[in-house]
Amino acid sequence: MPLLAFETSCDETSAAVVHNGRVLSNPVSSQIRLHIEYGGVVPELAAREHLRNLLPIAREALRLAGITVEAIEAVAATRGPGLPGALMAGLKAAQATAYALRRPFFGIHHHEAHLYSSWIRGNPPVADFGRFQPNVSLIVSGGHTMLVHVQGLMRHVVLGSTVDDAAGECFDKAGKLMGLPYPAGPRIDELAANGDPGAFDFPRPMLKESSDDFSFSGLKTSIRYRLRDNPALVSSEQGLRDLCASIQRAIVDVLVGKTLKAARRLNVRCVTASGGVTCNRELRARLGEACAREGMELRVAEPSLCTDNAAMIGVLAEQKWHAASVPGMLDADIRPSWPLAGC
Repeated sequence: MPLLAFETSCDETSAAVVHNGRVLSNPVSSQIRLHIEYGGVVPELAAREHLRNLLPIAREALRLAGITVEAIEAVAATRGPGLPGALMAGLKAAQATAYALRRPFFGIHHHEAHLYSSWIRGNPPVADFGRFQPNVSLIVSGGHTMLVHVQGLMRHVVLGSTVDDAAGECFDKAGKLMGLPYPAGPRIDELAANGDPGAFDFPRPMLKESSDDFSFSGLKTSIRYRLRDNPALVSSEQGLRDLCASIQRAIVDVLVGKTLKAARRLNVRCVTASGGVTCNRELRARLGEACAREGMELRVAEPSLCTDNAAMIGVLAEQKWHAASVPGMLDADIRPSWPLAGC
């Protein structure tokens, strides 16, 4: 029974068709070029772009899946968290589709979907829940950084989250301080490949604390002061590379260190990671090395499923639909600040 899913929580418009855990299509329209000149996502522009792109993306998802809209048996969309206007665009389009087709509708938590995106593999992608095991999951993006103990399918406990800036936000703001274009994360990753990560000693906030929470505002402030006192650093090609490598190493040290510490404490044998920042090559490599040393399995979401996408929304919605854990709710409204612990 095919399910049509929508994702519009921030600046990417996506629709996907999922059938028995298999992702039949997952087109994504990114708005990065639209927001580059502003140095970040402009909520009003994002909402308008979603309205422009939703119908073409939905039609493309159906075309790629090789089915008609009449064959859809359920509809889902991201309910939150996210930008209110962006969420509203996708949720209401999905609800209107469900109403017109007389099909059930499911509002999905964006972060909860990330928890299971690491289990979607292959070409075409298929949810490999047959090998599912309890894990500690790192969700790390421009807006969120958190650790979650996933005890079973749709059973999870939030261990900690950022008390201020998210890791991706720290990457982007550090890049802005260095004069790099938005989004700075991929550019820092690229420059860091030929830099010295030990050139500058930046702090690793909360790394040695017992809490599973994160903090990156102190690191951002340290970067600001370093550049204020040494403005010539960004004028040197090697200086810029060394800065990027040192900043990236500090962020990755914190992410990997706290994730593995939580996994050891909870005695899980599996670690998962998802969210836009998990596209970072050093983070993926260091998580792999750390898990190998501990004898743990590592599952990192495929790059195409790290950023916002409707495939992960559809896969989770299908699980909830089959488990009858969430009733179809055509009257569900958006929840921009929806805590993962409450879903």
